Amino acid sequence: MLVCGSYKFVVYTAMLNTMVRGSSVCRLAAVALLAMAGVVASAAAGASTVLAPPLKVVASFSILGDMVRQVGGDHISLTTIVGPNADAHSFEPRPSDAKALAEAQLLVVNGLNFEGWLPRLLKASNFKGVEVVASEGVTPRMLSAEEMADYSSEHHAAHGEGHDSAHPGAVDPHAWQSLTNGVIYVKNIAAALIKADPANAGDYRSRADVYISEMKKLDTQIRQILATIPPERRSVVTSHDAFGYFGRDYGVKFISALGISSDAEPSAAELAQLVRQVKKTHSPAVFLENVTNPKLVRQIARETGAKVGGTLYSDALAKPDEPAGTYLGMFSWNAGKLIYALKPDEAK
Repeated sequence: MLVCGSYKFVVYTAMLNTMVRGSSVCRLAAVALLAMAGVVASAAAGASTVLAPPLKVVASFSILGDMVRQVGGDHISLTTIVGPNADAHSFEPRPSDAKALAEAQLLVVNGLNFEGWLPRLLKASNFKGVEVVASEGVTPRMLSAEEMADYSSEHHAAHGEGHDSAHPGAVDPHAWQSLTNGVIYVKNIAAALIKADPANAGDYRSRADVYISEMKKLDTQIRQILATIPPERRSVVTSHDAFGYFGRDYGVKFISALGISSDAEPSAAELAQLVRQVKKTHSPAVFLENVTNPKLVRQIARETGAKVGGTLYSDALAKPDEPAGTYLGMFSWNAGKLIYALKPDEAK
């Protein structure tokens, strides 16, 4: 009888080793028995080690989802509520989202009043897990009075005071548009995963360290390149005001066509004022966004003579197989498009 790790197993193996030193027939028999002993021993050892199921994690939208995936790796089972190319501002939760939250151990959210639909969803799902605010510790960018006016009156008139506006306060929630803030996000995510799953703490920590190193390297590269562009050329038009943190970090002025919320609509007077502002600042390019209607930006380009610089990714990633399908890919894509548009023609 074989008992792995026991005295009986040791004695039995010693007897087989003695047989190996005997006749050829005995040696063959002994080798077969030793092989069987190894299989039984491995099975016994494996039976004592039960692999823990992956940690069930829900992320509120695609950018956070990628951050969580990069840190969590194979140790987590991830569900992302608002997926690629989807607008979190106008999102309406589905029954499948409530089901995922009901089963989740961790929920990772942006905070800063970004997920206006989340309180209703949490109530509907009866979520019992731990909520992690990825932006905790970020120094928030406060909206100016002009930025607040861009969306307040018309936005509330269109949706009513009871609408779950994504931005009811004076804080810009798009903090992920700063790689410095991205580092804070990743540290918060890693800390939450380590606390929820301490058995894999070392892996979470090492993956986060590598990820943060990549963020810092990209941040340095962007700063160095943008510093070569004259400050007076660092002005562009975007669909909505999602790039304030990027502008603050790298000295780029973003003129918003829609204000802070992508589901607002400018009046004719506001559009005329915007066209005058673009002409006054000599902005070299206007940019589309993957989550907004492109018609408005193209109209501004026609009326101002500015070039359409392409698509920027603001509140959502591209599809996973595209260059902007990850957070770092998105940031690199956006920076590359902006740098090319802002460079003087002779430098291109």
